Amino acid sequence: MDFDFKGFFRKYLISLGEDPDREGLKKTPQRVEDAYNFLFKGYNQKVEDVINGALFESEASEMIIVKNIELYSMCEHHMLPFFGKCHIGYVPDDKFIGLSKVARIVDVFARRLQIQERLTKEIGETIMKYTNAKGVGIVIEAQHLCMMMRGVEKQNSIMTTSFMGGVFRRDPRTRAEFMSLIDK
Repeated sequence: MDFDFKGFFRKYLISLGEDPDREGLKKTPQRVEDAYNFLFKGYNQKVEDVINGALFESEASEMIIVKNIELYSMCEHHMLPFFGKCHIGYVPDDKFIGLSKVARIVDVFARRLQIQERLTKEIGETIMKYTNAKGVGIVIEAQHLCMMMRGVEKQNSIMTTSFMGGVFRRDPRTRAEFMSLIDK
């Protein structure tokens, strides 16, 4: 990276009225750079590499659900965190994806500057594309620090977004089954 992040953040600390050479702040620019590199690692990941061939032939035709996948992301509007749970269901056609890969796909997209609506759609479209599933359902429930720490300061607000593709969109029974199973 050509950008001098540590120098930028050192100047930012000074603009706040801080002394970047005081004991507690001496290494802060480096720590912040390291933290941001981790928080935004999704930009350096490719879905193909994350899946790493973990697609398997399946005779199963029933819904597969992975729920309560923790996610942490950063709001693209304020660069403040949002965090919550992602629930994923899909009906396989002829293949299924390795369990850990489902959670890793969530992280690929969550570890970028995001809005929750787009994050939900990206995860759904990706699962659909790589599994060739008959349908995919995604529900994300998250709390946004940009809503909690600033602005309206609503501590208990939770945003819920969904993506329903294939049979989850076409068949209300499939959608209802998914929604009832993630509520348990």
